[in-house]
Amino acid sequence: MIEMLPADGLVIVAKHECHTCVLVEPVMQSLDRAGPLTVITQDDPAFPSGVGRVLDDQQLERSFHLKIEAVPTLIRYEGGREVGRTVGWDRAEWTRLAGAAAAGEGLPAWQPGCGSRSVEPGVQEALIARYGDPGLASREIPVGEWDDPIEACFERGWSDGLPVVPPTDERILRMLGGTDRKPDEVVGLVPPNLAPCTVEKVAINAVMAGCKPEYMPVVLGVLEAALDPLFVLHGLLCTTHFSGPLVIINGPAAKAVGMNSGVNALGQGNRANATIGRALQLIVRNVGGGLPGGMDRATLGNPGKYTFCFAEDESDPDWEPLAQRRGIPAGKSAVTLFHGEGVHGFIDQKSRTPEELTRSLAMGLFGVGHPKLCDSGNAVLVLSPEHYRIFKEGGWNRRRIEEELHQALKRPGRDLIHGAQGVPEGLPASMADKVVDKFQPDGLLIVRAGGPAGLFSAIIGGWPGQRVREECQAVTHEIR
Repeated sequence: MIEMLPADGLVIVAKHECHTCVLVEPVMQSLDRAGPLTVITQDDPAFPSGVGRVLDDQQLERSFHLKIEAVPTLIRYEGGREVGRTVGWDRAEWTRLAGAAAAGEGLPAWQPGCGSRSVEPGVQEALIARYGDPGLASREIPVGEWDDPIEACFERGWSDGLPVVPPTDERILRMLGGTDRKPDEVVGLVPPNLAPCTVEKVAINAVMAGCKPEYMPVVLGVLEAALDPLFVLHGLLCTTHFSGPLVIINGPAAKAVGMNSGVNALGQGNRANATIGRALQLIVRNVGGGLPGGMDRATLGNPGKYTFCFAEDESDPDWEPLAQRRGIPAGKSAVTLFHGEGVHGFIDQKSRTPEELTRSLAMGLFGVGHPKLCDSGNAVLVLSPEHYRIFKEGGWNRRRIEEELHQALKRPGRDLIHGAQGVPEGLPASMADKVVDKFQPDGLLIVRAGGPAGLFSAIIGGWPGQRVREECQAVTHEIR
């Protein structure tokens, strides 16, 4: 129980580290002599000196309930009700509320105060969780005093196999602070159980994934893209194939949250890349019920099913970013989701012209899935800076690269049918007299990423479900 404030009199909330509070210490002493006065001190029970009633508020409970935003704050009570309040030092306001004893002879007429400790970054959410009503609808799971919360998350099956951050009320509230969308807004139905996923549920899983609050708009955009019917998340989840969601971010949002599009862009080491992709996977697991060995029936899977997320390098103004190529206005942020099976390294350190490199890339791309299978899945080509430079110096832009690769990826059907080259796998015999495209016309997505040194690019194969184009595609959504 906190000690009751008087029904009548003055209350001042202050802290010793505030220069203005120290400045008005003589005024507080004067008001104490005129009485009655209560001072609530946020950081030092010995401050102010010379005052009879000082309440220690280092836990900030009183400051929270009084809604203190800055100190010093002077409040007058009459009959148990607040009848006036002023913030900072303002001689006219203090004397209006407290009388001549607050004149502060020798002090300047006005001086601004300092921020209250109760509104410092991260503190407000903790105080709401501790002393207020968090307003969270999700069921709270109690953890014993001597239990390890991280182990409790493992035991309840909330983890992807790596430790997760326990989603306490204050962490959830802090994460919700990263978006202005209402916690009870339903983002969509997450397969396989088609469970409603609210913004609050997204925040909980973003906490567990290790996201920062500022990532929330991106995480929400990723989930909305994943729930687009054309992405067929349910089918991707239950396939026996390797694939899982590959997340590519374009636009100002990628820079705002510090995503990596450069050195080791597809690897470890960047918090935003790692946790945004992981948040999507945890939502599918914890909200939708998509558990490996349950609905997730991948024969082998791939490490990208922990997280597979990076940003495109948009540093070259001559390059048309992927999202813009797919219809998002320039300058807008967007997410592209692709059904990616993992990274296949492509090495070519000898090609020096766009034509040579195109033929070489086509050889690597033709191996996606199987060298004798066509239109059985698409691909992403992650073009490294050194390979891109060959195209740029040759005057080729994105559209030219796409068209030349499309032509280079044509093959005579007789080389690809069942039994050709002594390999049973392949296309039906009816394709023998046709010229066959490896991918659909818009099925090869090209993005720029990677470190400045190394003639290495990456090929990320797709999911065979993509062959039914009218039912399954990569999707690109603007991030709200």
